[in-house]
Amino acid sequence: MSSIERALAAEAGTQVSPPPPPPAPIVRPEVTLPGRAPLLTRPGWAAFFAALLAVCALAPALNLLVPEGSALHLSDYSVAVLGRIMCYAIAALAMDLIWGYTGILSLGHGLFFALGGYMMGMYLMRQIGLEGNYKSELPDFMVFLDWKELPWHWTFSGSFILQMILVVAVPGLLAFVFGYFAFRSRIKGVYFSIITQALTFAAMLLFFRNETGFGGNNGFTDFKRILDIPLATQQMRMTLFVLTGLTLLGFFLFARWLVGSKFGRVLQAIRDAESRVMFSGYNPVRYKLTVWTISAMMCGVAGALYVPQVGIINPTEMSPANSIEIAIWAAVGGRATLIGPIVGAFLVNGAKSWFTTAFPEYWLYFLGAMFIIVTLYLPHGVVGLVRKLAARGKEERA
Repeated sequence: MSSIERALAAEAGTQVSPPPPPPAPIVRPEVTLPGRAPLLTRPGWAAFFAALLAVCALAPALNLLVPEGSALHLSDYSVAVLGRIMCYAIAALAMDLIWGYTGILSLGHGLFFALGGYMMGMYLMRQIGLEGNYKSELPDFMVFLDWKELPWHWTFSGSFILQMILVVAVPGLLAFVFGYFAFRSRIKGVYFSIITQALTFAAMLLFFRNETGFGGNNGFTDFKRILDIPLATQQMRMTLFVLTGLTLLGFFLFARWLVGSKFGRVLQAIRDAESRVMFSGYNPVRYKLTVWTISAMMCGVAGALYVPQVGIINPTEMSPANSIEIAIWAAVGGRATLIGPIVGAFLVNGAKSWFTTAFPEYWLYFLGAMFIIVTLYLPHGVVGLVRKLAARGKEERA
């Protein structure tokens, strides 16, 4: 009631009711957002520094300082095997970012791994110089094919720095272009997995052709030097081993930081309920495209470290079977754990090294059986099983 209406009512002798009290303020409970989790727990940091010590000090000491006849000697063969498996572990870690934390199963990561390897291989082929079979500045396969000059895509192959940029740029660019059209078209699930597998198969067929300038079915091999330093020395092999180990540990810390950030939490929300993320105002395409490109670049780095240690790169590295194996490493170790895919890469490839020597004809059966067992009985992988048993032990002690 207005003041004028009250005055008129008073003159008429009408009882005026007092104005109602103002409504009580709404008290909303304070919402406390969860703080950022530490990068690693105290036991985690202890394990990290133990791994760092093993890579940088223990392994070099056992290989370079301990005599070959000693039981503690780490052989050159073991160094090569462990270095190769660490490269695989980087690829598995990259797979966990895109599959374990974003829910996108890629069956084409072997392509990005191989592209990084080819970029490194091009530089290593130029490092051969006149020591090839044909004593020419051109790689031997180009001389055999009667080529007179380097193709355009070999322009930067003589520069180590530029080729290292291409190691991450080429897989990253391909992943960005492919992912841009795939994610904008809302291709997901098994359909995305199939087209990534088709992509790597098509690339493999392309690289088999001699006219592409990538060595055909033989690929690149017979490497001599890197940065004018001979490759076939114990010291260089150990240097590559240490660099690979440091790269793996560095990528692990980077992945831990990434998934613990707001960006990583959005990725996990996309994995669990992409529609709700869209309704909340986020654009899933940007997040998926970013992590997809980062994952491809990590695989490219892994491939570049792989090639000088194994001494060869050819189109078979792009085979769909290799990409499927990367997914198996992540599944066996445990998705969405980061440490799980690394463990899975070591377990599966360690078993492969033993099986292909002791029982070569049964290796594929063992790999298939392992994948079936993990799928049916260990959905969270080996790391998930260990964590479950540890939690059960704590409950029993409590």
